[in-house]
Amino acid sequence: MPLSFCAIQSKLSKLFLLLTQVSFFCLFAYSCQQLASWLHSPLPGSVIGLAILLLLLCGKVIPEKAVNSGAAWLIGDLLLFFIPPVVAVLKYEDILEQYGVTLLSSMLAASCLVLLGTAFTVDRLFNFERKLKLQKQRKHQQAQRTSLLVNETLSGTAS
Repeated sequence: MPLSFCAIQSKLSKLFLLLTQVSFFCLFAYSCQQLASWLHSPLPGSVIGLAILLLLLCGKVIPEKAVNSGAAWLIGDLLLFFIPPVVAVLKYEDILEQYGVTLLSSMLAASCLVLLGTAFTVDRLFNFERKLKLQKQRKHQQAQRTSLLVNETLSGTAS
């Protein structure tokens, strides 16, 4: 069944939007890399770019809609971006033989620390939210009791 003109136009506009957003990300990454080189920054351009993009999104200078589909596509195809590290592993095999255990143990320790820190933070936040909810329920119950007492007192004085 052939697609209607509106359906084709919709698909083309979505494709154009996706290509525009991905092109923006590529140009932005390249610009931030050039900025890092120009500034002789110890931080890589990708980190500087993420910080700048975060600030622009938080300040609502760039609306989330403007980067949403491009970011979703890039994250969806993120596996393709891990091919260069695999090639690097093959290229620097001698370094991995010498320092591989140290690298793996430090990565494992760092991952465990991140997981523990996240678990601790989430646990604290859940406890905080639970306490707030209990306080709110107690205030609501207290207000209901007070309302009932007032109603009983008024109905007792009226008769």
